[in-house]
Order: sequence, then structure tokens, then C-alpha cells
Amino acid sequence: MHTTVSAPGGRGRGVGLGLALLSAVAFGGSGVAAKPLIEAGLDPLHVVWLRVAGAALVMAPLAVRHRDLLRRHPALLAGFGLLAVAGVQAFYFAAISRIPVGVALLVEYLAPALVLGWVRFVQRRPVTRAAAVGVVLAVGGLACVVEVWAGLRFDALGLLLALGAACCQVGYFVLSDQGSDAGDRAPDPLGVIAFGLLIGAAVLTVVARPWSMDWSVLAGTAEMDGTPVAAGLLVAWVVLLATVLAYGTGVLAVRRLSPQVAGVVACLEAVIATVLAWFLLGEHLSAPQLVGGAVVLAGAFIAQSSAPARASDGPVARGGPDRELSSPGKAA
Repeated sequence: MHTTVSAPGGRGRGVGLGLALLSAVAFGGSGVAAKPLIEAGLDPLHVVWLRVAGAALVMAPLAVRHRDLLRRHPALLAGFGLLAVAGVQAFYFAAISRIPVGVALLVEYLAPALVLGWVRFVQRRPVTRAAAVGVVLAVGGLACVVEVWAGLRFDALGLLLALGAACCQVGYFVLSDQGSDAGDRAPDPLGVIAFGLLIGAAVLTVVARPWSMDWSVLAGTAEMDGTPVAAGLLVAWVVLLATVLAYGTGVLAVRRLSPQVAGVVACLEAVIATVLAWFLLGEHLSAPQLVGGAVVLAGAFIAQSSAPARASDGPVARGGPDRELSSPGKAA
């Protein structure tokens, strides 16, 4: 049984947008659950390792079921594990050790713009002004949500590490779309995720060195805005919701939409993370953050409404009467 789907038309795009939003909510909740664990004494990299290794364990039966993927798509599995799982996590946490979290998050979510660049200049497929405007609005709104102007300082290595996270994020969207037009021969997305998590867990084991982790923290509680919560429950949240559910719905969303549209909708993760932190951690939103959230929503709406669920000969993103940046079939 294949979980790969191809449902053209408005209904297919609607389902894809629903999956993309669910993925953004699941990913957005990772920081809210992880922060109390870090404040309780766990190293950030150890939390990442728990997240990926736990999800890999949950998804292992699917890896066994789709073990033929190792023979048919070894490069895809290796790329997904190294870029979409281990790369994003490792580069991001390395970046925030040198530059403010808000700056690192903004640079990482330049990925939608980089995806458009990949589509336009590498795949040589045209995009429209509407899709480009959606990306610009989403990135600009994201700058307000993370308040990029607060504590900004130039650190060349830190910014390069954050850009590395953005490039790995591009790999996540591009690799998630691989084989989506191959019908029954397409690699099963859940199988790809399962092997990606296993590979990512292996890489992060070397980086995070979990044998040095304070395992006693997991038997206690962590404070969430003054309320004690079992550390094991938070780990389950990070593993099951913020990783298994997030990656699963995210990859399926890319298959139903397109990398560039799903990438812009994923910018909502920052908005969702900020709102959840407001309610669950007591981190209040400022007026610029509220305005930025609205701008991100507007950018995501413009981008998703500019593209059909799957285009063939036409442009990747089509904005109704908008004039295309490049006519179909014209090389960059």
C-alpha cells in the first residue's frame, strides 16, 4: 500500500494546505516543549538527539516495511537524513550558540526564497510575481515576529551556520517532492521519513554524544511557566507531535502542493511558535510581532493561492491574471 497521493484541483490543494498547516503547528510546538527540558538541565543538542532518536524508534517498523527503498533510492534516503533531519537541527543549534535566536530563525526561514531560486535557476521552471511577493511578505513578516532588530550583532560564522540551516531546509522541501509525479513507482513518503530519521539519529549520535547526558532529568519534572510538567511527557510531545507528526504531514503536504508553496506556508511555524510561547510559557507578544504575524499570514495566502496543486507545462506558481516572470519553456 502506498501513501503517496496525487489529487489535482482545488480539493487536493485544500488537503495539502491543511496538512501544511498541521505540520507548521506540530513543528512550531517543538520549542515550547523543548525549552522547559533545556531549562531543567538538558543540553540543547541532547534534546535534539532525544527528538530524532525517539522518532526514529517509533518509525522503525515502517523502515522495515519499506526496506526496498534502500536498494531503489539510497541517495534520496541519505540526502533526507543528512539534510532534512540532521543538517537542519545541527546547523540551527550551532548558529544560536553565536547569534541571537531570532536572527538565526529568520535566516533559516529564508528557505522559501531559496526554494524559488532553486526552481527558477536550477530546475529552469518559471515562477510568477505573486509567488515572489508572497515570499517577500512572509520573510518580512517573520522579521517582525522574531524581532530581528533586538540584540542584532554581526557574526560571520554564526550567520553562515544559520544559512547552512536554511540550505538544509531547502533540501527538506526539494527532497520531499522527489518522485511525487511517478505515480505508483514513487518512493513511499513515510518510508523516506523513517529512513531519514534513522540516518539523522545516527549522525546526531556522533555530534550530541548522548552518553554524557544527565538522564536523571528525564525522571523528574520541568517548569512550564511555573507549572511542573513531567519531563517524560514533554519528551513524548517533542517526539510524537513535533517530529513524527510534523515530518509526516509536512512531506505529504509538499507532495500535494509544491516545494515553494509548502515552504512559504511553513513560515507560519514561527508565528505558531510565538503564539504557543505566549500561552504556555508566558512570553508575551509585542505589537510588531502581532503585525508581523499578520504579514506572514498574508504572504502565505498569496503564495498558496498563486499555484495549482500540481503544474505540468505551465509555471510552477500561477497567479491568475499575473504576468509571469518567465514564460513557460524559456530557460533561465
